[in-house]
Amino acid sequence: MAGSRLVLHDIFIDLLGTKGQAVSRVYFQPPTTIKMEYPCIIYARSNRKDFFSNDRIYLGMNRYLVTIVDKNPDSLIPEKVREFPYCAFSAHFTADGLNHDVFTLYF
Repeated sequence: MAGSRLVLHDIFIDLLGTKGQAVSRVYFQPPTTIKMEYPCIIYARSNRKDFFSNDRIYLGMNRYLVTIVDKNPDSLIPEKVREFPYCAFSAHFTADGLNHDVFTLYF
């Protein structure tokens, strides 16, 4: 599933159900000064995977680190993200009373 980052951003907004709201709660490489609302999805590009044929790139996919942050330890949001093609669970941790589920996603 090769796509643009803005398409991925819209998919995350739909997943959270925050379309049309003042704050989407989907953050791409947010600065440390931003005040986030929870639950939220934070994502950043981390690498790229290129597939070759006949010595040329025929498909390139960006790799993103996707973190779901939620106060609810039983949140269903990570399960929805886990269903994405080319997605793998990486880690879970808690910090400041918030649950963080981290995924690697190629898109």
